[in-house]
Amino acid sequence: MASSLSSTHASTPASASPAPIGVGIVGLSVNGGWAGTAHVPALAALPDAYELRGLSASSAESAKAAGEKFGVPLAFGSVEELVQQDEVDLVVVTVKVPYHRELVMSALAAGKTVLSEWPLGNGTAEAEEMATLAQSRKLRGFVGLQARSAPPVRYLRDLVADGYVGEVLSTSVVASAGKWGATYDSRSAYVFDRANGATMLSIPFGHTIDGLASVLGEFTELSATTATRRPEVRHEETGEPLPMNVEDQIAVSGILESGAVVSVHFRGGLARSTNFLWEINGTEGDLRVTGDSGHLQFGQVTLHGARGKNAELAELPVPARYDANVPALAGQRDTMAYTVAHAYAQLRADLAEGTHTVPDFAHAVRRHRLLDYVQQAATTGERQRVSG
Repeated sequence: MASSLSSTHASTPASASPAPIGVGIVGLSVNGGWAGTAHVPALAALPDAYELRGLSASSAESAKAAGEKFGVPLAFGSVEELVQQDEVDLVVVTVKVPYHRELVMSALAAGKTVLSEWPLGNGTAEAEEMATLAQSRKLRGFVGLQARSAPPVRYLRDLVADGYVGEVLSTSVVASAGKWGATYDSRSAYVFDRANGATMLSIPFGHTIDGLASVLGEFTELSATTATRRPEVRHEETGEPLPMNVEDQIAVSGILESGAVVSVHFRGGLARSTNFLWEINGTEGDLRVTGDSGHLQFGQVTLHGARGKNAELAELPVPARYDANVPALAGQRDTMAYTVAHAYAQLRADLAEGTHTVPDFAHAVRRHRLLDYVQQAATTGERQRVSG
């Protein structure tokens, strides 16, 4: 089936505003989860750009319940039914990582544009397969690496590009991942098993490194040390033990394209002191980014800076223009929908104007490969030369 997205835009008169893009969410349940907490309100904040028209869930019954709760007219118990609907232009995949490949491939086979949560695949090979299919069918595939869409990160990128710190000499990140600490809850138990592809390395580290790269450029070489310091964790309510075979300590150092030295340390759980600190040090000034967790993709950070003869750091409020594309959520950085909505606004512009602001599947493959370099460096103890 040909994508209805292209036909919708082709039939729109040049003088009229493009019709809203019809969205179908895979994995929207009555319990909400990330889809209900972030994607639904993000789409609602952009009513002229998107309409949430469909969803699929694990069963027809759960789909019906979610449809009634969120007011979604088309509700199905399988992705195959959802992707065949002409009303659905953009398929958004919000389920657990092990199911991404099957669902994304189904949507692409039906000729749909796709937005998948990050990580795109359970490993690089799956991401490459999805990117290859999207390219062969000439379809746009996007991935939810939304840290680079967050207004504070976009402002930070502009500050650096405009020479606020002069030449960047080095950058350092210390971050806490929230999960992968001493305890777990039932909903997140699967992230402690490497086989599921939803690790501290792939999720908070991957999101944050992508945001860092959007500001300062990519790695050219790196070294890494990783460890699992808590091989067993306990349920936060029952105390039931659970083995953990993923890293809860990740330390990466290297060189960026500019020659700047980079150091990143992620820790599992939360610290009593610093949970997110990112410094950028240059020949003319310094920037500091702070927050309550290492999940930069939430956009809940504060910027400080000083340059020239200024010896004391001062807060750098994000100018209002960075919220202009999502006025309904202006300044609401405490909501999970905030950064996701900004990514949706950029995605709409990409589709309408043919731009490439939101990370696509090819970009996701590059990010997966960077994580492979980290794993290889940690496993072998050898410094890795990074290529795309």
